[in-house]
Amino acid sequence: MVEQGEVIIQLENVYKIFGPQPRGRAFDLVKAGYGKDAVLQRSGHVVGLNDVDFGVKKGEIFVVMGLSGSGKSTAIRTVNKLHDITSGHVWVDGTDVQTLDGPELQAFRREKMGMVFQHFALFPHRNVIDNVGYGLKIQKVDKTKRDEASIKALSLVGLEPYAFNATQELSGGMQQRVGLARALAADPDILLMDEAFSALDPLIRRQMQDEMMDIQNELHKTILFITHDLNEALRIGDRVCIMKDGAVVQIGTPEEILTKPATGYVAEFVQDVDQGRVIEVREIMKEPDPLQRNVSLTDALVAIGDRAGKFVVDENGRPTGLLTLSDGTRVATLGSGDFASALRQDFDKTSPTATLNEVYAAAGRGLPIAVVNEAGELIGNLDPRHIMEEMGRVESLIDMYEREVFM
Repeated sequence: MVEQGEVIIQLENVYKIFGPQPRGRAFDLVKAGYGKDAVLQRSGHVVGLNDVDFGVKKGEIFVVMGLSGSGKSTAIRTVNKLHDITSGHVWVDGTDVQTLDGPELQAFRREKMGMVFQHFALFPHRNVIDNVGYGLKIQKVDKTKRDEASIKALSLVGLEPYAFNATQELSGGMQQRVGLARALAADPDILLMDEAFSALDPLIRRQMQDEMMDIQNELHKTILFITHDLNEALRIGDRVCIMKDGAVVQIGTPEEILTKPATGYVAEFVQDVDQGRVIEVREIMKEPDPLQRNVSLTDALVAIGDRAGKFVVDENGRPTGLLTLSDGTRVATLGSGDFASALRQDFDKTSPTATLNEVYAAAGRGLPIAVVNEAGELIGNLDPRHIMEEMGRVESLIDMYEREVFM
Protein backbone atom coordinates (compact mmCIF):
# COMPACT_ATOMS: atom_id res chain seq x y z
CA MET A 1 0.00 0.00 0.00
CA VAL A 2 1.42 3.34 -1.04
CA GLU A 3 1.54 6.38 1.18
CA GLN A 4 -1.25 8.74 0.14
CA GLY A 5 -1.20 12.50 0.10
CA GLU A 6 -3.72 15.31 -0.11
CA VAL A 7 -7.26 14.95 -1.43
CA ILE A 8 -7.23 15.24 -5.24
CA ILE A 9 -10.89 14.37 -5.97
CA GLN A 10 -13.67 15.76 -3.77
CA LEU A 11 -17.41 15.30 -4.14
CA GLU A 12 -18.97 17.94 -1.91
CA ASN A 13 -22.69 17.63 -1.02
CA VAL A 14 -23.46 16.38 -4.52
CA TYR A 15 -27.04 15.74 -5.65
CA LYS A 16 -28.00 14.31 -9.02
CA ILE A 17 -31.66 13.93 -9.98
CA PHE A 18 -32.70 12.47 -13.33
CA GLY A 19 -35.82 13.92 -14.92
CA PRO A 20 -37.17 16.95 -16.77
CA GLN A 21 -37.20 19.25 -13.70
CA PRO A 22 -34.34 18.07 -11.45
CA ARG A 23 -34.28 21.28 -9.41
CA GLY A 24 -38.03 21.35 -8.83
CA ARG A 25 -40.25 19.35 -6.51
CA ALA A 26 -38.04 16.24 -6.64
CA PHE A 27 -35.08 18.19 -5.27
CA ASP A 28 -37.25 19.67 -2.51
CA LEU A 29 -38.41 16.18 -1.53
CA VAL A 30 -34.84 14.85 -1.36
CA LYS A 31 -33.72 17.81 0.74
CA ALA A 32 -36.72 17.17 3.04
CA GLY A 33 -35.47 13.64 3.70
CA TYR A 34 -37.58 11.54 1.34
CA GLY A 35 -35.92 8.41 0.02
CA LYS A 36 -35.35 7.32 -3.56
CA ASP A 37 -38.57 5.31 -3.91
CA ALA A 38 -40.71 8.01 -2.31
CA VAL A 39 -39.28 10.71 -4.59
CA LEU A 40 -39.95 8.58 -7.66
CA GLN A 41 -43.52 7.89 -6.54
CA ARG A 42 -44.30 11.54 -5.77
CA SER A 43 -42.45 13.31 -8.59
CA GLY A 44 -41.59 10.79 -11.30
CA HIS A 45 -37.90 11.72 -10.95
CA VAL A 46 -35.04 9.36 -10.10
CA VAL A 47 -32.52 10.18 -7.39
CA GLY A 48 -29.04 9.34 -8.68
CA LEU A 49 -27.00 10.95 -5.89
CA ASN A 50 -28.25 12.15 -2.52
CA ASP A 51 -25.90 14.51 -0.66
CA VAL A 52 -22.79 12.51 -1.58
CA ASP A 53 -19.62 13.67 0.09
CA PHE A 54 -16.27 11.87 -0.18
CA GLY A 55 -12.64 12.64 -0.95
CA VAL A 56 -10.07 10.57 -2.83
CA LYS A 57 -6.47 11.03 -1.74
CA LYS A 58 -3.61 11.34 -4.18
CA GLY A 59 -2.03 7.92 -4.80
CA GLU A 60 -4.81 5.77 -3.33
CA ILE A 61 -7.23 3.25 -4.80
CA PHE A 62 -10.65 4.46 -3.64
CA VAL A 63 -13.39 1.96 -4.40
CA VAL A 64 -17.06 2.91 -4.60
CA MET A 65 -19.18 -0.20 -4.17
CA GLY A 66 -22.89 -0.85 -4.33
CA LEU A 67 -25.66 -2.78 -6.02
CA SER A 68 -27.40 -1.70 -9.22
CA GLY A 69 -29.09 1.65 -8.64
CA SER A 70 -26.89 2.59 -5.70
CA GLY A 71 -25.40 5.62 -7.47
CA LYS A 72 -21.83 4.37 -7.80
CA SER A 73 -21.53 4.77 -11.58
CA THR A 74 -23.37 8.10 -11.44
CA ALA A 75 -20.79 9.31 -8.91
CA ILE A 76 -17.79 8.51 -11.12
CA ARG A 77 -19.44 10.14 -14.13
CA THR A 78 -19.68 13.44 -12.28
CA VAL A 79 -15.89 13.49 -11.93
CA ASN A 80 -15.33 13.89 -15.68
CA LYS A 81 -18.71 15.59 -16.22
CA LEU A 82 -20.30 12.82 -18.22
CA HIS A 83 -23.17 13.74 -15.89
CA ASP A 84 -24.13 17.27 -14.89
CA ILE A 85 -25.06 17.55 -11.22
CA THR A 86 -28.18 19.05 -9.68
CA SER A 87 -26.39 20.65 -6.73
CA GLY A 88 -23.00 20.61 -5.01
CA HIS A 89 -19.41 20.69 -6.22
CA VAL A 90 -17.02 18.20 -7.79
CA TRP A 91 -13.40 19.23 -7.34
CA VAL A 92 -10.52 17.60 -9.23
CA ASP A 93 -7.07 18.86 -8.30
CA GLY A 94 -8.53 22.22 -7.28
CA THR A 95 -10.77 22.67 -10.33
CA ASP A 96 -14.57 22.66 -10.04
CA VAL A 97 -15.14 20.26 -12.97
CA GLN A 98 -18.84 20.99 -13.26
CA THR A 99 -18.09 24.60 -14.26
CA LEU A 100 -16.07 23.48 -17.30
CA ASP A 101 -17.54 23.15 -20.78
CA GLY A 102 -16.62 22.67 -24.42
CA PRO A 103 -12.92 22.62 -25.39
CA GLU A 104 -11.89 23.51 -21.82
CA LEU A 105 -13.63 20.39 -20.46
CA GLN A 106 -12.22 18.19 -23.22
CA ALA A 107 -8.68 19.41 -22.55
CA PHE A 108 -9.10 18.86 -18.81
CA ARG A 109 -10.27 15.29 -19.37
CA ARG A 110 -7.36 14.52 -21.71
CA GLU A 111 -4.70 15.99 -19.46
CA LYS A 112 -5.93 14.90 -16.03
CA MET A 113 -7.63 11.53 -16.32
CA GLY A 114 -7.91 8.26 -18.16
CA MET A 115 -11.03 6.11 -18.09
CA VAL A 116 -11.43 2.33 -18.31
CA PHE A 117 -14.94 1.03 -19.00
CA GLN A 118 -16.61 -2.31 -18.36
CA HIS A 119 -16.86 -2.89 -22.10
CA PHE A 120 -13.54 -2.72 -23.87
CA ALA A 121 -14.64 -0.06 -26.42
CA LEU A 122 -11.75 -0.85 -28.76
CA PHE A 123 -11.71 0.14 -32.43
CA PRO A 124 -11.91 -3.13 -34.41
CA HIS A 125 -10.32 -1.56 -37.51
CA ARG A 126 -7.21 -0.44 -35.57
CA ASN A 127 -4.47 -2.74 -34.29
CA VAL A 128 -3.46 -2.88 -30.63
CA ILE A 129 -0.80 -0.16 -30.67
CA ASP A 130 -3.07 2.26 -32.55
CA ASN A 131 -5.89 1.62 -30.08
CA VAL A 132 -3.57 2.35 -27.17
CA GLY A 133 -2.25 5.52 -28.80
CA TYR A 134 -5.62 6.85 -29.93
CA GLY A 135 -5.94 9.40 -27.12
CA LEU A 136 -2.47 10.73 -27.91
CA LYS A 137 -3.41 10.97 -31.58
CA ILE A 138 -6.37 13.17 -30.61
CA GLN A 139 -3.86 15.35 -28.72
CA LYS A 140 -1.87 15.60 -31.98
CA VAL A 141 1.18 13.80 -30.58
CA ASP A 142 3.36 12.67 -33.49
CA LYS A 143 3.34 9.01 -34.49
CA THR A 144 6.83 8.18 -33.20
CA LYS A 145 6.22 9.59 -29.72
CA ARG A 146 2.78 8.08 -29.32
CA ASP A 147 4.07 4.66 -30.40
CA GLU A 148 6.82 4.93 -27.79
CA ALA A 149 4.27 5.79 -25.11
CA SER A 150 1.95 3.01 -26.31
CA ILE A 151 4.71 0.38 -26.17
CA LYS A 152 5.60 1.51 -22.67
CA ALA A 153 1.97 1.22 -21.57
CA LEU A 154 1.61 -2.19 -23.22
CA SER A 155 4.71 -3.42 -21.42
CA LEU A 156 3.08 -2.45 -18.10
CA VAL A 157 0.13 -4.74 -18.84
CA GLY A 158 2.23 -7.53 -20.37
CA LEU A 159 1.06 -7.06 -23.97
CA GLU A 160 4.10 -5.57 -25.72
CA PRO A 161 4.50 -8.66 -27.99
CA TYR A 162 0.94 -8.13 -29.28
CA ALA A 163 1.38 -4.47 -30.23
CA PHE A 164 0.72 -5.04 -33.94
CA ASN A 165 -1.97 -7.69 -33.64
CA ALA A 166 -5.59 -7.04 -34.50
CA THR A 167 -7.78 -6.58 -31.41
CA GLN A 168 -10.07 -9.42 -32.56
CA GLU A 169 -7.16 -11.83 -32.13
CA LEU A 170 -7.04 -11.17 -28.38
CA SER A 171 -9.03 -12.80 -25.58
CA GLY A 172 -11.45 -10.79 -23.45
CA GLY A 173 -8.91 -10.39 -20.68
CA MET A 174 -6.25 -9.24 -23.13
CA GLN A 175 -8.64 -6.73 -24.68
CA GLN A 176 -9.35 -5.28 -21.24
CA ARG A 177 -5.58 -4.95 -20.78
CA VAL A 178 -5.48 -2.94 -23.98
CA GLY A 179 -8.17 -0.68 -22.52
CA LEU A 180 -6.09 -0.21 -19.38
CA ALA A 181 -2.96 0.47 -21.46
CA ARG A 182 -4.86 3.11 -23.45
CA ALA A 183 -5.76 4.88 -20.20
CA LEU A 184 -2.13 4.72 -19.05
CA ALA A 185 -0.52 5.81 -22.32
CA ALA A 186 -1.15 9.53 -21.76
CA ASP A 187 0.29 9.18 -18.22
CA PRO A 188 -2.73 10.80 -16.49
CA ASP A 189 -2.70 11.63 -12.78
CA ILE A 190 -6.10 10.00 -12.29
CA LEU A 191 -7.63 6.72 -13.48
CA LEU A 192 -11.41 6.35 -13.47
CA MET A 193 -12.40 2.68 -13.67
CA ASP A 194 -16.11 1.93 -14.02
CA GLU A 195 -16.82 -1.79 -13.47
CA ALA A 196 -13.59 -2.33 -15.41
CA PHE A 197 -13.30 -6.06 -14.71
CA SER A 198 -16.97 -7.02 -14.36
CA ALA A 199 -17.26 -8.55 -17.84
CA LEU A 200 -14.37 -10.98 -17.23
CA ASP A 201 -14.59 -14.52 -15.91
CA PRO A 202 -13.48 -14.96 -12.24
CA LEU A 203 -9.95 -16.24 -12.92
CA ILE A 204 -9.10 -13.55 -15.49
CA ARG A 205 -10.73 -10.96 -13.25
CA ARG A 206 -8.47 -11.87 -10.35
CA GLN A 207 -5.42 -11.74 -12.62
CA MET A 208 -6.44 -8.26 -13.76
CA GLN A 209 -6.80 -7.16 -10.13
CA ASP A 210 -3.29 -8.44 -9.40
CA GLU A 211 -1.94 -6.70 -12.48
CA MET A 212 -3.59 -3.41 -11.59
CA MET A 213 -2.19 -3.53 -8.04
CA ASP A 214 1.30 -4.27 -9.42
CA ILE A 215 1.01 -1.29 -11.78
CA GLN A 216 -0.22 0.87 -8.91
CA ASN A 217 2.79 -0.08 -6.78
CA GLU A 218 4.99 1.17 -9.61
CA LEU A 219 3.11 4.27 -10.81
CA HIS A 220 1.16 5.45 -7.72
CA LYS A 221 -1.82 6.78 -9.66
CA THR A 222 -4.98 8.10 -8.04
CA ILE A 223 -7.62 5.50 -8.89
CA LEU A 224 -11.37 5.85 -8.46
CA PHE A 225 -12.70 2.34 -8.98
CA ILE A 226 -16.37 1.33 -9.27
CA THR A 227 -17.61 -2.21 -8.59
CA HIS A 228 -20.68 -4.12 -7.42
CA ASP A 229 -18.48 -6.90 -5.99
CA LEU A 230 -17.56 -6.51 -2.31
CA ASN A 231 -14.79 -9.12 -2.54
CA GLU A 232 -13.17 -7.08 -5.32
CA ALA A 233 -13.61 -3.86 -3.34
CA LEU A 234 -12.01 -5.31 -0.21
CA ARG A 235 -9.17 -6.88 -2.18
CA ILE A 236 -7.95 -3.85 -4.11
CA GLY A 237 -9.17 -0.81 -2.19
CA ASP A 238 -7.11 1.32 0.16
CA ARG A 239 -10.51 2.66 1.23
CA VAL A 240 -14.02 1.55 0.31
CA CYS A 241 -17.19 3.65 0.02
CA ILE A 242 -20.45 1.69 0.18
CA MET A 243 -23.51 3.33 -1.40
CA LYS A 244 -27.23 2.61 -1.35
CA ASP A 245 -30.08 4.45 -3.08
CA GLY A 246 -27.76 7.27 -4.13
CA ALA A 247 -26.36 7.92 -0.64
CA VAL A 248 -23.10 7.04 1.10
CA VAL A 249 -23.62 4.42 3.81
CA GLN A 250 -20.06 3.91 5.06
CA ILE A 251 -16.48 4.80 4.13
CA GLY A 252 -13.52 2.97 5.62
CA THR A 253 -10.55 0.72 5.08
CA PRO A 254 -11.34 -2.87 4.06
CA GLU A 255 -10.65 -3.91 7.66
CA GLU A 256 -13.02 -1.26 9.03
CA ILE A 257 -15.78 -2.20 6.61
CA LEU A 258 -15.45 -5.86 7.52
CA THR A 259 -14.95 -5.62 11.27
CA LYS A 260 -16.98 -2.47 12.07
CA PRO A 261 -20.01 -2.41 9.75
CA ALA A 262 -21.88 0.84 10.40
CA THR A 263 -25.35 -0.46 9.53
CA GLY A 264 -27.30 -3.65 9.02
CA TYR A 265 -27.05 -3.04 5.27
CA VAL A 266 -23.24 -3.19 5.40
CA ALA A 267 -23.35 -6.18 7.77
CA GLU A 268 -25.49 -8.02 5.23
CA PHE A 269 -22.77 -7.55 2.63
CA VAL A 270 -19.87 -8.67 4.81
CA GLN A 271 -21.49 -11.75 6.35
CA ASP A 272 -20.37 -14.00 3.49
CA VAL A 273 -16.87 -12.53 3.12
CA ASP A 274 -13.87 -14.59 4.20
CA GLN A 275 -12.76 -12.41 7.12
CA GLY A 276 -9.35 -14.04 7.32
CA ARG A 277 -8.53 -12.83 3.82
CA VAL A 278 -9.02 -9.19 4.79
CA ILE A 279 -8.23 -8.74 8.50
CA GLU A 280 -4.53 -8.10 9.08
CA VAL A 281 -2.44 -9.19 12.04
CA ARG A 282 -1.87 -5.60 13.19
CA GLU A 283 -5.62 -5.27 13.81
CA ILE A 284 -5.65 -7.81 16.62
CA MET A 285 -2.07 -8.25 17.86
CA LYS A 286 -1.32 -7.27 21.46
CA GLU A 287 1.54 -5.18 22.83
CA PRO A 288 4.58 -7.48 22.97
CA ASP A 289 5.47 -6.72 26.63
CA PRO A 290 8.52 -9.06 26.49
CA LEU A 291 9.80 -10.89 29.56
CA GLN A 292 13.02 -9.82 31.27
CA ARG A 293 15.75 -12.46 31.20
CA ASN A 294 16.78 -11.91 34.81
CA VAL A 295 13.41 -12.76 36.38
CA SER A 296 12.69 -16.04 38.11
CA LEU A 297 10.53 -18.68 36.44
CA THR A 298 7.82 -18.07 39.02
CA ASP A 299 7.76 -14.33 38.34
CA ALA A 300 7.78 -14.98 34.58
CA LEU A 301 4.71 -17.22 34.86
CA VAL A 302 2.92 -14.52 36.84
CA ALA A 303 3.88 -11.95 34.17
CA ILE A 304 2.31 -14.06 31.42
CA GLY A 305 -1.10 -13.40 32.97
CA ASP A 306 -4.00 -14.44 30.74
CA ARG A 307 -1.87 -14.86 27.64
CA ALA A 308 -0.76 -18.20 26.24
CA GLY A 309 2.86 -17.03 26.46
CA LYS A 310 5.35 -14.20 26.12
CA PHE A 311 8.61 -13.67 24.27
CA VAL A 312 12.09 -12.70 25.40
CA VAL A 313 14.23 -10.48 23.17
CA ASP A 314 17.90 -9.80 22.64
CA GLU A 315 19.62 -6.43 23.06
CA ASN A 316 18.33 -5.38 19.61
CA GLY A 317 14.72 -6.16 20.45
CA ARG A 318 14.57 -9.30 18.32
CA PRO A 319 12.65 -12.28 19.76
CA THR A 320 14.93 -15.15 20.78
CA GLY A 321 12.70 -17.34 22.92
CA LEU A 322 9.11 -18.03 23.94
CA LEU A 323 7.82 -18.97 27.36
CA THR A 324 4.39 -20.56 27.29
CA LEU A 325 2.28 -21.11 30.36
CA SER A 326 2.27 -24.87 29.78
CA ASP A 327 6.08 -25.11 29.30
CA GLY A 328 6.77 -22.97 32.34
CA THR A 329 4.36 -24.90 34.53
CA ARG A 330 5.84 -28.24 33.40
CA VAL A 331 9.40 -27.15 34.22
CA ALA A 332 8.29 -25.72 37.59
CA THR A 333 6.49 -28.98 38.42
CA LEU A 334 9.74 -30.87 37.86
CA GLY A 335 11.26 -28.78 40.65
CA SER A 336 13.39 -26.57 38.43
CA GLY A 337 13.33 -22.79 38.69
CA ASP A 338 15.56 -22.37 35.65
CA PHE A 339 13.90 -19.79 33.44
CA ALA A 340 16.13 -20.46 30.41
CA SER A 341 15.37 -24.20 30.36
CA ALA A 342 11.66 -23.46 29.94
CA LEU A 343 12.13 -21.31 26.83
CA ARG A 344 11.44 -22.68 23.37
CA GLN A 345 12.94 -21.43 20.12
CA ASP A 346 10.57 -23.13 17.67
CA PHE A 347 8.09 -20.25 17.49
CA ASP A 348 6.69 -18.67 14.34
CA LYS A 349 7.12 -15.08 13.18
CA THR A 350 4.95 -12.91 10.96
CA SER A 351 4.61 -9.32 9.75
CA PRO A 352 1.92 -6.90 10.96
CA THR A 353 0.44 -6.68 7.44
CA ALA A 354 -0.02 -10.44 7.01
CA THR A 355 -3.66 -11.55 6.82
CA LEU A 356 -5.16 -13.98 9.30
CA ASN A 357 -5.39 -16.57 6.52
CA GLU A 358 -1.63 -16.32 6.04
CA VAL A 359 -0.95 -17.15 9.70
CA TYR A 360 -3.70 -19.75 10.00
CA ALA A 361 -1.37 -22.75 9.75
CA ALA A 362 1.04 -21.31 12.32
CA ALA A 363 -1.85 -20.48 14.65
CA GLY A 364 -2.92 -24.11 14.44
CA ARG A 365 0.10 -25.03 16.59
CA GLY A 366 -1.57 -23.24 19.48
CA LEU A 367 1.54 -21.13 20.23
CA PRO A 368 1.84 -17.32 20.31
CA ILE A 369 3.26 -15.87 17.10
CA ALA A 370 5.92 -13.16 17.18
CA VAL A 371 4.97 -10.12 15.10
CA VAL A 372 8.13 -8.43 13.85
CA ASN A 373 8.97 -5.38 11.74
CA GLU A 374 11.35 -5.27 8.77
CA ALA A 375 14.33 -5.07 11.15
CA GLY A 376 13.19 -8.24 12.91
CA GLU A 377 12.22 -6.37 16.10
CA LEU A 378 9.32 -7.65 18.17
CA ILE A 379 6.35 -5.28 17.81
CA GLY A 380 3.42 -7.53 18.71
CA ASN A 381 2.24 -10.74 20.27
CA LEU A 382 -0.40 -12.73 18.38
CA ASP A 383 -2.23 -15.34 20.41
CA PRO A 384 -4.26 -17.90 18.40
CA ARG A 385 -7.09 -17.21 20.84
CA HIS A 386 -7.18 -13.59 19.71
CA ILE A 387 -7.83 -14.72 16.12
CA MET A 388 -10.87 -16.75 17.14
CA GLU A 389 -12.15 -13.97 19.38
CA GLU A 390 -11.99 -11.46 16.51
CA MET A 391 -13.78 -13.81 14.14
CA GLY A 392 -16.46 -14.39 16.76
CA ARG A 393 -16.81 -10.67 17.48
CA VAL A 394 -17.53 -9.85 13.83
CA GLU A 395 -20.04 -12.69 13.54
CA SER A 396 -21.79 -11.54 16.73
CA LEU A 397 -22.01 -7.99 15.37
CA ILE A 398 -23.63 -9.25 12.18
CA ASP A 399 -26.05 -11.42 14.21
CA MET A 400 -26.98 -8.35 16.28
CA TYR A 401 -27.92 -6.38 13.17
CA GLU A 402 -29.99 -9.32 11.87
CA ARG A 403 -31.90 -9.54 15.18
CA GLU A 404 -32.62 -5.78 15.03
CA VAL A 405 -34.09 -6.21 11.55
CA PHE A 406 -36.50 -8.96 12.60
CA MET A 407 -37.46 -7.65 16.07
